[in-house]
Amino acid sequence: MIIPAIDLINGKTVRLYQGSYDQTTEYTQSPLQLRDLYAEAGAGLLHLVDLTGAKNAAERQLPLLKQLMQNAPLPVQVGGGVRTEADVEQLLEAGASRVVVGSVAIRQPELVSDWLRQYGGERIVLALDVVIRADGAKTLPSHGWIEQSELRLEQLLDGYLSSGARHVLCTDISKDGTLQGPNQALYHEVAARYPQIVWQASGGVGALSDISALKPTGVGGVILGRALLEGKFTVQEAIQCWQDA
Repeated sequence: MIIPAIDLINGKTVRLYQGSYDQTTEYTQSPLQLRDLYAEAGAGLLHLVDLTGAKNAAERQLPLLKQLMQNAPLPVQVGGGVRTEADVEQLLEAGASRVVVGSVAIRQPELVSDWLRQYGGERIVLALDVVIRADGAKTLPSHGWIEQSELRLEQLLDGYLSSGARHVLCTDISKDGTLQGPNQALYHEVAARYPQIVWQASGGVGALSDISALKPTGVGGVILGRALLEGKFTVQEAIQCWQDA
């Protein structure tokens, strides 16, 4: 599945480079325009990231998120600053099909396991974004990639499987926003080790050939952000490429 992404700061469409708030690009297209464009093009799911909320949960852009999700022409998954069960409920009530949980999934796995059991694996997406060290270890920073950690991807995910985890959005942070190609080896490895998980690959896709290269890895979907915003290819072309791969 092709999953267009819209990242939001203060109501604007933006992209970060390698997760850094200091390297932000703002785009002229409004979030609402993009949502409708992507839906009309045939996307099956939209990925929203509230970067303002990710940095400060008290500043969640809830009115904008509601506008984008309620009566939306396609299902929407949304994340950014989800810290409590009240946040999960708030976003589901606002119209989210799935809530993406990042930092708290790393810092409080017992809490998020409870959410998985309560809401089900189809309503919760674990955003397990990785820094790959020189020795190959896949470590998991948190708080919008600001805080580093020694926790490894496999350590965390092994504990979530019994709670019903189903969807994992995995980003190689070194690839994010670069358009330099995705980390195919990462997705080959994790999809083979955890075939019961529907993996969403994120980071680095800059050409249709990158989408073709991801299909054999076993991922279930590809998140597309900057490449669409900068016209590297269209959603229609991406969907056709995914279907033909």
